[in-house]
Amino acid sequence: MERRLTAIFAADVAGYSRLIGADEEGTLARLKAHRRELIDRKIAEHQGRIVKTTGDGVLAEFASPVKAVRCAIEVQHGMAERNADVPQGDRIEFRIGINLGDVVVDEDDIYGDGVNVAARLENIAEPGAV
Repeated sequence: MERRLTAIFAADVAGYSRLIGADEEGTLARLKAHRRELIDRKIAEHQGRIVKTTGDGVLAEFASPVKAVRCAIEVQHGMAERNADVPQGDRIEFRIGINLGDVVVDEDDIYGDGVNVAARLENIAEPGAV
């Protein structure tokens, strides 16, 4: 089993179930656009690697915790700009958690307490925050 120290970036959409319930197709289209036009690009710009995506989230890793934090801040600023003219109840807002931790590597996936801590931090973050 390979282990390594990595900066884990965990993000998901706050209120995703409510947004999907109100407008499934519109929410999915907007989420895909945010991922394609902002989030995936920012992760790549900061030399991150997308480990996996879920319906409303993304798990990425970075060699540098500074790059992970800078990426998260830029994603949140970009989302604030993209949401400026969107009614409050229709906004897609991400919560992001970052943790520097030891992970177990299995092919292209990562596991372990380091990932769990990042997910817990993401869960307690305010929408639009890191």
